[in-house]
Amino acid sequence: MSFKEFPLSISAIVLDLDGTLLHSAPELAGAANLMLHDMGRPAASQDLLMSYIGNGISWLVKRALTGDMHAEPDAALFDQAMPVFEKHYTALLLQSKPYPGVMEGLQAMKQAGFRLGCVTNKAERFTTPLVQGTGLAPYFEIVLSGDTLPEKKPHPLPLLHSAKFFGVPVEKLLMIGDSKNDAIAARAAGCPVFCVPYGYNHGKPVDGLDLDAVIADLPAALKLIQRA
Repeated sequence: MSFKEFPLSISAIVLDLDGTLLHSAPELAGAANLMLHDMGRPAASQDLLMSYIGNGISWLVKRALTGDMHAEPDAALFDQAMPVFEKHYTALLLQSKPYPGVMEGLQAMKQAGFRLGCVTNKAERFTTPLVQGTGLAPYFEIVLSGDTLPEKKPHPLPLLHSAKFFGVPVEKLLMIGDSKNDAIAARAAGCPVFCVPYGYNHGKPVDGLDLDAVIADLPAALKLIQRA
């Protein structure tokens, strides 16, 4: 189901974190390469590592170890690598910065009366300090991390949970993200979805996804929606 009658009638907006609100790829890629160095393995390019972002940190670590989008590393190697990655990422975490237009867009959405939440696949132990440390926390009534619920994007559960939390019909909940995971989750939940073109869609343009709109930045979303 696509929602093409603009402006869309919306009550609440949930936004992805990495690649949508925050440019976190340099820190994620940096932590992955420090992990590879510590384990005596060759470094990977930032572009390659960026293409692995979006399915949570365990996915990123597995892809960095194998250099393959689909291969599984040795289980013992993965268990050894995860704490090394987490140590380095914790040290780099708060270097991530909001993209241009993010703070202005969130402020304008809030002022227009939209209720806001954040839905990410990042683990809660990284999400909470990041959302708080970058000044995003005051805008959100709810923050769902990749390990908050039994399922994460592209499963629809986080979006269905958000709609229930806000007490709005799911079709009045707008998802704003940057990747296939966001689009699939939104369509499975039955809610509209916009994507920004500057994020981490596994290295592919978002134009080919099943979306209602591609928006240049967050403020651009406000031209396409009205309060339900």
